[in-house]
Amino acid sequence: MSDRLPHEKGFHISWDQIHRDSRALAWRLDKQGPGTDGAWKAVVAITRGGMAPAMIISRELDIRVVDTISVKSYNHQDQGEAVVLKAPDMEVVGDGEGVLIIDDLVDTGKTLEVVRKLLPKAHFATVYAKPKGKPMVESYITEVSQDTWIFFPWDMALQYVEPYRGTD
Repeated sequence: MSDRLPHEKGFHISWDQIHRDSRALAWRLDKQGPGTDGAWKAVVAITRGGMAPAMIISRELDIRVVDTISVKSYNHQDQGEAVVLKAPDMEVVGDGEGVLIIDDLVDTGKTLEVVRKLLPKAHFATVYAKPKGKPMVESYITEVSQDTWIFFPWDMALQYVEPYRGTD
């Protein structure tokens, strides 16, 4: 029996790391769009975690049409049923053809499943992927184990930590 809480198997991501990994995802997506030139027509960020990666990716790929879809599936560290709180402009994104859906992480895939029903032809990309959710994305950068909790920089604050040994 472990005394460790489930979220204590943590993977801490810095602002520098999310920036590097988001740029790597942009490079992977470059010229992969459905048009003859491989361009994408829009980016839709899944709020809130997908906003920083979507901003970086849209800048790197020079995509000027950026929208959001707000899906709530977590209450702190507890995952529940995914519910769409705000949809993107459907006149712009249509069925998703040529649209990048960007999120920070795919965990179980429940959030992306809801979004895919709205935008079935979109390309789904996340910076990080867990095994259960990996089949829901076409592109990702880093896979982590299902029992790893990712600590994103927007959820963290810097603070002093006591050393393991010694007091000075």
